[in-house]
Amino acid sequence: QVQLVESGGGSVQAGGSLRVSCTASGSSASWYRLAWFRQAQGKDREGVAAFDVDGRPQYTNSVKGRFTISKDNAKNTLYLQMDSLKPEDTAMYYCAGALRVSVPLSRSEYDYWGQGTQVTVSS
Repeated sequence: QVQLVESGGGSVQAGGSLRVSCTASGSSASWYRLAWFRQAQGKDREGVAAFDVDGRPQYTNSVKGRFTISKDNAKNTLYLQMDSLKPEDTAMYYCAGALRVSVPLSRSEYDYWGQGTQVTVSS
């Protein structure tokens, strides 16, 4: 099993930046593939950013060029740098983990979820 804890959310004006973090813990934490999802109020949870099996970053179209996913393997921590934020980025941001992932941005691929961190962007 793995435990996922997100941090770093907050409120920002449109055009601003935030960085959220996800730290994985547990005896096998380093084995897990991690990804970022988000869920806006009244909407389905969607994949935002993840690494594919070759280590290449994958992004949902709406955040390409604005968000950057990165990781620190030594710390078992995943990051999401969010720049040029828009009000439509407002959502609860979740970290997800799985041992094997075929489709990195598919919610159904992941077994473990953090509690989420709220990101609010005002216009």
